[in-house]
Amino acid sequence: MNGLYPPLHPYVRHSLAVEPPHVLHVEECGNPGGIPVLFVHGGPGGGCEPYHRQYFDPERYRIVLFDQRGCGQSIPHGELEGNDTQALLRDMEFIREHLGIERWLLFGGSWGSTLSLVYAQAHPERVTGMVLRGIFLCRDRDIRWFYQEGAGYLFPDYWEEFLAPIPAAEQADLVAAYYRRLTGADEVQRLLAAKAWSVWEGRASTLRAKPSLAEHFGEARRALAMARIECHYFMHESFLADNQILRDIERIRDIPAIIVHGRYDVVCPVEQAWTLHRAWPEARLHIIADAGHSAGEPGNVDALVAATREFAERL
Repeated sequence: MNGLYPPLHPYVRHSLAVEPPHVLHVEECGNPGGIPVLFVHGGPGGGCEPYHRQYFDPERYRIVLFDQRGCGQSIPHGELEGNDTQALLRDMEFIREHLGIERWLLFGGSWGSTLSLVYAQAHPERVTGMVLRGIFLCRDRDIRWFYQEGAGYLFPDYWEEFLAPIPAAEQADLVAAYYRRLTGADEVQRLLAAKAWSVWEGRASTLRAKPSLAEHFGEARRALAMARIECHYFMHESFLADNQILRDIERIRDIPAIIVHGRYDVVCPVEQAWTLHRAWPEARLHIIADAGHSAGEPGNVDALVAATREFAERL
């Protein structure tokens, strides 16, 4: 089974000022003369982690990672102003042009798969291929499944804790109720809501319980950015047209792609990957029999590293 490559450090870091007030953290790792690949993290608002550099052979890839607006090491932290999908697409193009990259491979999971797909549909001429994991189509039904009715039936104990910050009178629209608290003036209420929102996702992300992941998601700074930005996007239909990704599939028909999706993904059920694959059969789908949503689960790691090795040979 494939494992992650050894830890590595960036050979350069960039702070790139985009539209005020945002400044993006960007880093490059691996081989400056290698195949350009952009790591597109999840959330939105999740930020990059050191292990994200390790899905790629550092001798063959020029690995570019960036923290999307408002999260990770990008500033201002948790900022919602000027933070939408179209802005993130402009940021990706700005990074590509700034780094002098003509075309690159996209590697994205969860919301990172959403953003990669939308970017590729907007700029197909800039994409050499895609490795996508935990497909998230961002339809209303996909948001409702995880944040209103669906996933809670599988994790009723965790769901009860997710509901705890919200009075019963407001539970008919949980995203809106959380948004009021995450954007409100009460700092204590903001943090309580952020932790409950983020820990719910962390707990549901793995096939087998992994308390350390829930703790990671619940760390105050990380939780505030992720919960605020995710909820902001979901309150605004992710700043996408209805069913946009499936509607525009013809624009990426000829881009080679490998899709990896855990059979027991509760955050983004495998139906989303199956629906995308049915619309785009040219993309190869691997359903991982013993994995959930997390990119760090062994079966997902194995398939993702195999995919980057395949693209290294192909490109």
